[in-house]
Amino acid sequence: MKKHILIIGAGPGGLTAGMILAHRGFKVTIVEKEAEVGGRNASIKMDGYTFDTGPTFLMMNFILDEMFKLAGKQTKDLLDIRKLSPMYRLKFDDVTFLPTNDHQEMKKRIKEMYPGNENGYDVFLKKEKLRFEKMYPCLQIDYSYIWKFLNINLLKALPYLSLGESLFGNLGNYFDKEKLRLSFTFQSKYLGMSPWECPAAFTLIPYVEHKYGIYHVMGGLNQISHAMKKVFLENGGTLHLKTKVESLITEGKKAKGAKTEKGDIINADEVVINADFAYAMSNLIDEKKRSKYSNGNLKKKKYSCSTFMLYMGLDKKYDIPHHNIFFANDYLSNIEEIFNSRKLTADMSFYVQNACTTDPSLAPEGCSTIYVLVPVANTDSNIDWDNEKSSYREKVINAITTRTELKDIKEHIKVEKIVTPQDWQNSYNIFFGATFNLAHNIMQMMYFRPHNKFEELDNCYLVGGGTHPGSGLPTIYESGRITSNMISKKYGVSFENVSLKSNYE
Repeated sequence: MKKHILIIGAGPGGLTAGMILAHRGFKVTIVEKEAEVGGRNASIKMDGYTFDTGPTFLMMNFILDEMFKLAGKQTKDLLDIRKLSPMYRLKFDDVTFLPTNDHQEMKKRIKEMYPGNENGYDVFLKKEKLRFEKMYPCLQIDYSYIWKFLNINLLKALPYLSLGESLFGNLGNYFDKEKLRLSFTFQSKYLGMSPWECPAAFTLIPYVEHKYGIYHVMGGLNQISHAMKKVFLENGGTLHLKTKVESLITEGKKAKGAKTEKGDIINADEVVINADFAYAMSNLIDEKKRSKYSNGNLKKKKYSCSTFMLYMGLDKKYDIPHHNIFFANDYLSNIEEIFNSRKLTADMSFYVQNACTTDPSLAPEGCSTIYVLVPVANTDSNIDWDNEKSSYREKVINAITTRTELKDIKEHIKVEKIVTPQDWQNSYNIFFGATFNLAHNIMQMMYFRPHNKFEELDNCYLVGGGTHPGSGLPTIYESGRITSNMISKKYGVSFENVSLKSNYE
């Protein structure tokens, strides 16, 4: 009889694990509380306008290719993916920069805007290539046991971790102009961290952008989850939507299945949890079964920032790039306000996606979708979003009208949705509304991050941004692969190791 794997949550990690395990011959059931798959990678649809709920950047496209190949498919048969150039626009108070992953063109642009720093770009690519090559294999290791630290790949990577150095500090080894350094540090928002606190090891993120490029999936990145759903079902998986899990069923220290809100019992040989980690611990597993991750200990963990979101459907198009990042006039103070003093000010940094410049299918003809993300403090702060929501929305709109080309945006909004940190917490079941999950400081990475094989219960595994390797779509896919491989090894199911990175070299 086939071993039954129950996956709780149809986000990117759960779908990755589901389609791979189903392809390997397991009986796999995914239960999802929403009416559609994707989690934070799902779509938001409003009167003919389509938005991605969360991730809008696709990096390291080869990892996605590898996941589909492990499930017996090819990405090109499932998705229409376009490379973006420029990758994004970065706007400071007095400087506009358009990075590209065409290295010679990038050097030319640096020379024009920051004379004397262009050779630092060559050094950046050379040194960070070494870091990436040493660290990337470490992201594919499961750290279920402390002796995994003795893995040869990790030992080789140790000299490249730059322990004690920050992302911003490390970039000073390549560039002496502050705004140029900041142009390579905004990626720390993917981790929900300040570039002055984010470990230097994460310089590999801007490196992979400049090495491999940034991509858009036609129809939105939500189409990745729909493609995974299709593959999962074709591989024989069973999907139950609108099925919320109330609790895990345990017997002693073993996970045996789950109980739904409707009272249905789903028995399984293995349970994979694809939900926000701290939420899942607090709500699905009896605290008596948790000591390391007791409710008190969970609150002591360090969490990422949150985000204030505007999804706006307009009856007008604007000639601006696909991705746009606008830095606060005093960026350091803005970061301090998000992570330390935790207050809201008008001098904000924000991101604007104008996806219809690449993908007109996302809106009615002649119209566009504008997605706005503002990093803000998570809900472990004293911000009352019930009172602040409307006024902060006005501050964001005013920032857009005064600092971008969207001067008349107010007159063209036809549909709109606002998501606050409180909404992330209450409606999306995200602990503290920390949209980038647990922070990625050194003591919450690799072995010190929640393990893919859950430490406190047997027959229980984790996938998603809250477990190893961390947040961001590529690493979430990797969590699905790691968990799939661990379950496969447990039951003696052979599988191939797939690496398609060379296709993008």
